[in-house]
Amino acid sequence: MLYTLVTILLLVWLVGLLTHVGGSFIHALLVIAGVLFVIELISGRRAV
Repeated sequence: MLYTLVTILLLVWLVGLLTHVGGSFIHALLVIAGVLFVIELISGRRAV
């Protein structure tokens, strides 16, 4: 679920970056996606 959210945020960021729409909002999406990805990596399932 979290990977889906990160993917969607990255796609929206990429579209906004390519079309030059959104200004700092686009970069905020990238930061949010990055933070969510790092949180998932840290707290994700660990092999036993």
